[in-house]
Amino acid sequence: MGFKGLSPITYGGREVWPLIEGGKGVSATNHASSGAWAAAGGIGTVSAVNADSYDAEGKIVPQVYEQLTRKERHEQLVRYAIDGAVEQVRRAHEISGGQGAININVLWEMGGAQAVLEGVLEQTPGLVTGVTCGAGMPYRLSEIAARFNVNYLPIVSSGRAFRALWKRAYHKVPDLLAAVVYEDPWLAGGHNGLSNAEDPLKPEDPYPRVQALRDVMRKEGISDSVPIIMAGGVWYLRDWDEWIDNPELGSIAFQFGTRPLLTHESPIPQGWKDALRELEPGDILLHRFSPTGFYSSAVRNPFLRSLEARSDRQIPYSKVDAGEHTVRLDVGVRGKNFWVTEKDLQRARCWAAEGFSEGLRTPDDTIVFVTPDERDMIRKDQADCMGCLSHCGFSSWKDHDDYTTGRLADPRSFCIQKTLQDIAHGEDIDQNLMFAGHAAYKFKQDPFYSNGFTPTVKELVDRILTGD
Repeated sequence: MGFKGLSPITYGGREVWPLIEGGKGVSATNHASSGAWAAAGGIGTVSAVNADSYDAEGKIVPQVYEQLTRKERHEQLVRYAIDGAVEQVRRAHEISGGQGAININVLWEMGGAQAVLEGVLEQTPGLVTGVTCGAGMPYRLSEIAARFNVNYLPIVSSGRAFRALWKRAYHKVPDLLAAVVYEDPWLAGGHNGLSNAEDPLKPEDPYPRVQALRDVMRKEGISDSVPIIMAGGVWYLRDWDEWIDNPELGSIAFQFGTRPLLTHESPIPQGWKDALRELEPGDILLHRFSPTGFYSSAVRNPFLRSLEARSDRQIPYSKVDAGEHTVRLDVGVRGKNFWVTEKDLQRARCWAAEGFSEGLRTPDDTIVFVTPDERDMIRKDQADCMGCLSHCGFSSWKDHDDYTTGRLADPRSFCIQKTLQDIAHGEDIDQNLMFAGHAAYKFKQDPFYSNGFTPTVKELVDRILTGD
């Protein structure tokens, strides 16, 4: 297959390769990786999602939450997030040596997103070229970008989502819209924008979806010179040759999130890097266990398999004898007002006999069965919530007004801040969430990585530019 090659684009007043490092939090991209990506001539991305900060000796400062209330812990989390991201940006800018560009990435659904973004930009004037932002509808992004005179690059998964953002807010700040990131919900790692109208089991071809996004942009008067950044599933650029210099699509750039995980500068622990080399097709699971409520993609390791199994050990119940719910549940719960079907009663008794003896209610009028140890861990993690999301299904936290979603905390989910911090800082990769894109199996197939070879970021960017 041929490859026509890439041409540089102008971004932030300088020529850069149209190659963007995907920002991955917590701490899966940092100053070392993003600074090196920029130094290689691309657009490096510092994750501003609870980034690491350092003490006087250069050691990572543990993010400890000793405050008594969730609100106080949330305020501490925002302070950690601002301090960490500022330090990461400054270090990345120094490593870049004035080459390429440095973006920061935030999730709109993270707790205190606006306060964090504003706090970072206030302290890094002239260092950040642009802000990428997704995981929700970041309609205030353009207003914040205008205040700090930085570019903004919204992350969407459909033309419809971009149209809504443009109509509501972005049309007021057209000049700072540097690009639109199309994040494919069936291919990208991490959280994505799969809608309720789309089937997670029926992937759609990204080409017509990106073409539809470009059509929306054209109808709103946005120039074809404003790139659409294809994110998700991008490995060999030769596979995307027909996208390059294609008048149907306009200017196209490419984001790499998974490939930069396996470089010398990548900050993820060695065990995570080693695991990437062993993945097979189908080892990445598109799931909906995240407490954000969004779909996301991660390695289907024992951590995810345990969540799948937990949800399988689930039965509906009623508070009264009604319909098919004619027998009282007599295992896993305290009290008499749990009515289930005869079949589900027998299933619950079997689970209890296997050690899954504790029943936990969900917001959907079901009960899941877990071991006593799992129950204790779930309850502790819910009680220790530090407010890392704007709305958390796992703990019922909300970062504004009365600080609660008003819904029952959902034991089918997990504390995402805890698990992402743990895996990024060396804890067991089998017992934590390991984000990766659906093309991650290519680490094992790509001869570039044979014999255990790990490239530097510069070597990886140079390789990508060849089409491989």
